[in-house]
Amino acid sequence: MTWTTRDIPDQTGRLAVITGANSGTGYETALELARKGAEVVLAVRDVNRGEAAAKRIRREVPKARLRVEALDLASQASVGAFAERMLADGAPIPMLINNAGVMALPTRRESVDGHELQWATNYLGHFALTARLMPLLKAGKARTVQLSSIAHRQGRIRFEDLDYRTGYRAWPVYAQSKLAMLMFGLELDRRSKAHGWELTSVVAHPGYARTALINNGPVSGNPISQFIMGGVFRTLIEPLFSHSAAAGALPILMAATDPAVQGGAYLGATRLRELKGPPGPAKAEPQALNEADATRLFDVTEAELGVRFV
Repeated sequence: MTWTTRDIPDQTGRLAVITGANSGTGYETALELARKGAEVVLAVRDVNRGEAAAKRIRREVPKARLRVEALDLASQASVGAFAERMLADGAPIPMLINNAGVMALPTRRESVDGHELQWATNYLGHFALTARLMPLLKAGKARTVQLSSIAHRQGRIRFEDLDYRTGYRAWPVYAQSKLAMLMFGLELDRRSKAHGWELTSVVAHPGYARTALINNGPVSGNPISQFIMGGVFRTLIEPLFSHSAAAGALPILMAATDPAVQGGAYLGATRLRELKGPPGPAKAEPQALNEADATRLFDVTEAELGVRFV
């Protein structure tokens, strides 16, 4: 049987923190969890866009319990400030969905902390956020969902230059960040089991979901690319090997809510080489399953960011 939103258990009384929830798969995830009764924190870089998203959700779910919080994942100070607000609130967090991301920026850009922007946003910010929220995640016996991508297939961890200070290329950098998210999610589950943290760490990818990610990434500021990726492509070709943002959110929702999903699982779209289709088990490439590299990356990231998973 195909898993759908009808299979989401009642979420009344459960708190869900979702990064990048103002659009795309993050918005669809927030909408469905709100529909099922969860209290949802929309953790977003642009608070105005977050408030607009909350307004749209309330039009569909009038009784939705929503909160919009500022969170710029490319800024470790912003991550720390968000975590401090959540810790001061003190509510256990049963669900953390690390959804936000940027994709294949045409030119190398740096975060306020001096990291390559895709690496900072997609991986470092989520790593630090999860670490800083650990007291609340453990209190909530949380399920954490890290967002990877089919692009992880082409990824490798460039330990000698994680920030690509030399030889920047948009897609390899994006692939590295999404490979890191998959490795992080799997390693977090291993460490949770080893240390008795009672977290369930799951990884998901949305397939090729039709969102604003492409326009804000590989074709941004490039009129030729925008022409090629628009018009006929968007209306006639793209639908053949992609699916909607709502469909792309299903593996995320399944990872976050399905009691049958075990820690260490990797879920995604299941058809057309995982580009589209119903949610189910996804294939992790061998480099994602290298436990020695995952341990090394986890330890290096803790040291670099000055955070600890305890």
